[in-house]
Amino acid sequence: MADSPFEETLSWPDLIYIADFLLASGENRISLLGGEPTLHPHFTEIILYLIERNFHINVFTSGVMTPERFEDASKHLSGIHPERLSFVCNVNNPAKSPAEEVKKVEQFLEVFGHLSNPGYNIYRPDFDMDFVFDYINRFGLKKFVRLGLAHPIPGKKNAFVAVDAMKKMVSRFMDYAPVFERFKVKPGLDCGFPLCVFTDDQIGKLFKITGGRLTFGCGPAVDIGPDMMIWSCFPLSEYHKRSIYDFDSIQDIRRYYEDLHKSIRVETAGIFEACDECTHRDENLCQGGCLAHALNKFNNEAPIRMEKVYPDGKPTEVIVLLRKESIRRLADKNPE
Repeated sequence: MADSPFEETLSWPDLIYIADFLLASGENRISLLGGEPTLHPHFTEIILYLIERNFHINVFTSGVMTPERFEDASKHLSGIHPERLSFVCNVNNPAKSPAEEVKKVEQFLEVFGHLSNPGYNIYRPDFDMDFVFDYINRFGLKKFVRLGLAHPIPGKKNAFVAVDAMKKMVSRFMDYAPVFERFKVKPGLDCGFPLCVFTDDQIGKLFKITGGRLTFGCGPAVDIGPDMMIWSCFPLSEYHKRSIYDFDSIQDIRRYYEDLHKSIRVETAGIFEACDECTHRDENLCQGGCLAHALNKFNNEAPIRMEKVYPDGKPTEVIVLLRKESIRRLADKNPE
């Protein structure tokens, strides 16, 4: 992303349109992701603009910045109230990371730790997160860890926890239950964790260390790209992308992708065969794991299923190429 042409990053007119769109939808929370969002040439200005528009901003970052960007961000952002700005710093094991990267992450946490909680992405069943608790204690991070579970990106090669390795992954995670409890740190499970890979005893411990905040969902998060295209979530970023201009509100977008997910789950209830007859799924306690796992199974088969199961191959609609101002100019010239 550092080498991306400027015109491929989010423009100011599009940022303003997105802010207007969300506020008109009654939504005043926004997350900035990437790539690495701090690489945007106007990163600090974007934060300050959204603060001025009364948004709460949550930035997902690696914490690795150039000296110039770090100095600029420290000067203008470190004093903002936590209710207006927060960071999820996705951390990696420092023992397995380049020394220069570790130095920059720790520099970031020294300044922004009071605004941050750590994020840890699980992409293999055997993992080590002892360092996360060390970071929390050393830098005064919020005592909440966002745990992301890596899922397959259908049609692409990426690191993720395979379905048959999930119970091993859960066993390793539950080894940390006493550590979470001892340090009074709460884990937050991101979407895609299936309920049935936990035993009843593990669910009881999980309920305790999370403070009862347990969800086993899989639903649209709604991402908006710099080209103003939208998709339901990162693993499904190639499935049924649409233009934000096709919708009147963020609620309309969510309903569109919720309906799409429901129709796809007619073909596959979840990541396990048992999901078809699972009472927990019927009672909406679990969504059956990440939809990307199911779609990944269909990727190499003959096109025998409903059209919605496969990536949307339709050509991009002309409206995607139009900016709000262009639409207005066309309307002025031809009211019909």
